[in-house]
This record gives sequence, structure tokens and C-alpha cells, in this order.
Amino acid sequence: MPTMQNTNRWETKELVIMALMCAISVILSFIEFPIIPGITWLKFDASAMPAMVSGFAYGPVAGIVVGIVSALIHAMIMGDWVGGLMNVIVIIAMVGPSAAIYSRKHTFAGAVIGLVVGIVCMTAAAIVSNLIIDPFYLGMPLEAVAGLILPALLPFNIAKSVINSVLTLVVYKSISNLITPKKSQVKGR
Repeated sequence: MPTMQNTNRWETKELVIMALMCAISVILSFIEFPIIPGITWLKFDASAMPAMVSGFAYGPVAGIVVGIVSALIHAMIMGDWVGGLMNVIVIIAMVGPSAAIYSRKHTFAGAVIGLVVGIVCMTAAAIVSNLIIDPFYLGMPLEAVAGLILPALLPFNIAKSVINSVLTLVVYKSISNLITPKKSQVKGR
């Protein structure tokens, strides 16, 4: 008699936790504030942290899915599709590499290395997407956007990704044994 094998990528508990992380991410996306004095239009929110936690717990695809879903929900609520597109780009650039590196090197050092690579990728993706999207959708001259890279875009995106990375380390460390499958838990982490 043929046996049936479960081919689902995620278990029910994992899907429920990912949905909870999406909800937390959407809530966090509305708690925003400027982090660089004088540049009030660039606002920090911690909505990338739940996606990063999901990526560390269940792999890069899970983290990217959580990040994209929460960015799209925020975009639908606010009617800001340009901001939603930018959020999707930076979530993929940050969560993908970070979670992929951490899934291969499941240690604190692996997490830090993954997050540093994610910070670099996210910052680069944010700047490139600003150079492409802002002139196209917002009608800003390319020279004006390019002039904002050093005084505004670069420091803001570095600060945003570093803060989200630190939050990810703190939150993931404190809840990892609650949300990761028993087979993946490592004592003493």
C-alpha cells in the first residue's frame, strides 16, 4: 500500500506564527518617527524585524513572505503603493541574504554575519531603488535624488537597517525556542 508523505513546506504552527509576525509587522509599520535630525520625511519603523525573526526561524522564504505580505497590507491601508514597492524591495534585500546565511551557519556569529550582509544589501537596494523609482513615480529630478544620497538616504538606511538588526537579535534570541520547531532547537544559544 502506498504511503502518503506530507509535502507542505511549513507546519500549521509555523504558518500561525508567520501570520502573527505579519500582524505585528503591520502594527509596527504605523509606529514611525524620524531618526535623523532635519530629515523628517524619512521615518523609521521596526516592521522589518518580524520578517527577520521569521526568516531566522523558518528560512529566507518565510521571512520574505512575512515582509512582503505586511508591506502590501500597509500599502493597501495607506494607499501608498510607491512606498509599498520600496518596502518590498528593501525587505527582500535585507531578509533574503541575512536569513540564508543564518540558515547555513546557525550560530550567533552566523546571525551577525548575515545581518551585516543584509545591512549592506538593504542599503544598496534602497539607494538604487530611490534613484530609479523616485524620478519615475514621484517626478523628482534624478539630480535631486542623487544629491540626497550622502546627506540623507545613506545615513538613514544604514541607521534603519542597523536598528532593525539589533532588534532582530534581541527578539529572536528571546523567543527562538518558543517559535522554532523542536527538531531545530539548540541548547545554549
